Amino acid sequence: MKKSVLSAIVSAALAAMLLMTGCGGTDITSKVDTKSKAEASATDESKADESFKKVADAGKLILGLDATFKPMGYTDENDEVVGFDIDLAKEVCKRLNIKLETYGVNWDTKEMDLDAGTIDCIWNGLSVSPSRKEQMLMSDPYMNNEMVFTIAGDSDYKTLDDLKGKTIAVQNGSTAQEILADCDIADDITVNELATNVEALNQLEMGMCDAVFLDSVVAQYEINASKKDFKIMEEGLEEEQYAIGFRKGDQALCDKIMETLSAMKKDGTVEKISTKWFGSDITTIK
Repeated sequence: MKKSVLSAIVSAALAAMLLMTGCGGTDITSKVDTKSKAEASATDESKADESFKKVADAGKLILGLDATFKPMGYTDENDEVVGFDIDLAKEVCKRLNIKLETYGVNWDTKEMDLDAGTIDCIWNGLSVSPSRKEQMLMSDPYMNNEMVFTIAGDSDYKTLDDLKGKTIAVQNGSTAQEILADCDIADDITVNELATNVEALNQLEMGMCDAVFLDSVVAQYEINASKKDFKIMEEGLEEEQYAIGFRKGDQALCDKIMETLSAMKKDGTVEKISTKWFGSDITTIK
C-alpha cells in the first residue's frame, strides 16, 4: 500500500512539472541555450569592434599601395612615398595619434596581403567594383574617376572603333583590365597586361602599344607632370569612384577613418590637400 501511495505522489509531481512547462513554466535548458547564444553573439560583435583597437594598440596603420600610382601614392626621387592619398592618410593618423606605415604590394595580389593581416587597408586610388566588394569591406567613396584611353599626341584616334585592331596596354589586377575585357571591342584588340601604369605609359612612348587604358586622375597627372606628348582620347568608358579597402568585418576601423576624413573635410584640411595635388577640391567626402 505504501509503495502504491508513493508511486502515485511521484507521478502527480511529474505531471505537475510537465504541465507548468507546457503552460509557460520555467525551462532551465531553454534559458541556458538562450544565454549561450546571446553571449556568443556579444563575443562576435566585440571581436568585430576590436579592429580599430588593434591598430590603436599597435600605434600604427599599415597602408598597402602600388608605389608607382601617381599622384595617389608613389615613390619620389628621394625614395619617399608621397601622394594625395598619403597626405590624407598622414593627417588621419596624426589626429588618431598613431603613425602611418606604408607597404608596397603587388596590385594583382593585394587582397592576399589584406587577408593575411600584412596590411590594415588598401588606400591608393582603389576603384569600387562588385568583385572587390565581395572580397573586402569598402569605405564610402571619396573621389570620382573615369576610365580613359591615353594616346600619342599626334594620334587621330577619337572613338572605340578607331582602336579596333590596335594594341592596348593596361595594369594587371586593375578595374581597367576588367572593364577593357568586357567592352564592345574586346575581341578586336590586343591587350598588353603590365605590372604598373608607368610601364604601360613607357610602352606608349616607345611605340610598343597604341593606347593605355587607365584612370583619368592618373592620366591627367602624368600628362601634366611629365610634359610628354600624350593626350586623352575623346571617347572613354566607365565612370568610377575611389574608396578605401579593409578586411571584411573591420567596420570599426573603417568608421573611425571615415569619421576623421569627414572632420577634415569640414575644417578645410581636405580642400587644402586636394588643391595641392589637383588645383581644387575634387573629393566627394561628406
